[in-house]
Amino acid sequence: MLDNKGSFYILDAVLAIVLILIVFLVINSAITMPTHEYSYETKDIRTAQDVMESLAGKIDFTDQTFISEITGILKEEKNSKESVREVSEICEEKLDSFNLKHYEFCENNVLDGEVLASNADSSRAGSVSVATRTYGDYSYTLYVW
Repeated sequence: MLDNKGSFYILDAVLAIVLILIVFLVINSAITMPTHEYSYETKDIRTAQDVMESLAGKIDFTDQTFISEITGILKEEKNSKESVREVSEICEEKLDSFNLKHYEFCENNVLDGEVLASNADSSRAGSVSVATRTYGDYSYTLYVW
């Protein structure tokens, strides 16, 4: 008789342990559910910074940067409409060479936010990568989306 009672206690203990393990596994799997992958949304977060670095960077110490070139054109012609038009053409050509999907390049300080180059309507932009560089009195901002 004692053997039968002991068998029931052992069976009862094993069932309790199995139930506890099942509950533990269910809770553990609920906690470790895969979350939304944010890396896909931020893959282009540095695009504007990278492009602006290449526009503002020198290849060697004798070269003139792209930013200094367009600033020189604007300064020499005292921000005339012709100089802004010429700089806009140069900017569009240069930025198109980077194969950016959508961009807007503007001068914020001297020309009061004049858009120098753009290939899309920025009012419908979702996630925007922004970079700003200053050269002299001129402050250039690049928006990429």
